[in-house]
Amino acid sequence: MGWSQLFAVSTLLIGVAAKDSKAMQYEKDTWPELARLATESPEAGVHFRDTVIYNREKDIGSVTGDWFAELTKTDPWFKNTVPDFKVLPREALPAGMDSATSFQSVCINTALYLPWLASQCLKNGVLIKRGILMHITDAVKLHHSGNKADLILNCTGLSSANLGGVEDKTVFPARGQIVLVRNEPGVMLDVSGTDDGEDEATYIMQRAAGGGTVLGGSFQKGVWESQPDPNLAMRIMKRSVDICPALTNGKGVEALSVVRHAVGLRPLRTDGIRLAKERIGGIWVVHSYGHAGYGYQTSYGSAQVAVKLVDEALALRARL
Repeated sequence: MGWSQLFAVSTLLIGVAAKDSKAMQYEKDTWPELARLATESPEAGVHFRDTVIYNREKDIGSVTGDWFAELTKTDPWFKNTVPDFKVLPREALPAGMDSATSFQSVCINTALYLPWLASQCLKNGVLIKRGILMHITDAVKLHHSGNKADLILNCTGLSSANLGGVEDKTVFPARGQIVLVRNEPGVMLDVSGTDDGEDEATYIMQRAAGGGTVLGGSFQKGVWESQPDPNLAMRIMKRSVDICPALTNGKGVEALSVVRHAVGLRPLRTDGIRLAKERIGGIWVVHSYGHAGYGYQTSYGSAQVAVKLVDEALALRARL
């Protein structure tokens, strides 16, 4: 099972990537394009949202504390990247919070965004096909011309762990569970951790264009379970209304209007995102996978690197 992208949040929690990492640069290079879409292309399903990030010092070293380590800093690398970044005064913090920041981020209604992306590909002459591959080189025979492909771009996510010719055993899932509701909080929120377990998280993300509000979540490494856990769902909803009473106008969990429960598996990789080229079975392959829980927010930056790798591989092929 792969990450159920139509039910994914997605929000640009820019800053999840560690400072000075390659992923940080991918995030920085992605932000301008997502901001442009939010400004110029409402049909893409991307919009700006006011965002508040809460930090609890006791979450340092926990699974979610490590996940959000950069995001929850009061002096993060992205403070000059996103609009309206500020550190909130202590008197504005809810009980139990040690610090907080606010800024403008973006949130994506993936049910609109993914078809929009597909339409952009189709408009530019891309042919979209379905197929079953047992080995990465099987893709060579799927070119629309009937001829062998010159190059393969591998973006198979978790499947890279078992796909023949790749079989990257450093790829593993981080299970995420969310509740999609109709309620509108008016702000996006994230907390560094919870008291319900170190791999559980609290975030509230209102998607664009009537896409509902995503309540999360979890970051359960190595867990493949695809069905929602009702007990976890109740904890998610309880934490959400506790940190944001405006979600139900102070009426508690019972006033949440639930659309669906969903589970997805984030494609983590021990050494982070793999963007690299190699020859497999006589064909150049460019890999782009292992984007964990920040695929959207690193997408355009990753794509820029992948394009360079494709150009390099094709240039080398031409010399053979």
